[in-house]
Amino acid sequence: MLYFYYKNNKGVKMAVKITDICINCGACIDECPVEAIVDDSENPTGEEIYYVYPDKCVECVGYYDTPACAEACPTEGCIVWDECKPGQTCREDRGEPGTPVIE
Repeated sequence: MLYFYYKNNKGVKMAVKITDICINCGACIDECPVEAIVDDSENPTGEEIYYVYPDKCVECVGYYDTPACAEACPTEGCIVWDECKPGQTCREDRGEPGTPVIE
């Protein structure tokens, strides 16, 4: 699986990805405060999976203490981040939401 770093609309690096184990329940879409997540019918990559628009996602900074999409998701490890970078909100791939990464 490949991960790419993007800058969100606040210039912060982020790498949120919804993986192929997504069950398409819609919980993440309902909880996203900035409407950055779309279902598979609107995925610009053509993949049949939900998609996080990197230019819209703020990782819930200023809204919640932890990303609402990961908290709402019933499938453990479905919403992941790449490895932690200094100053970046993240967690280990397929770790528990809110678990800090210690390097």
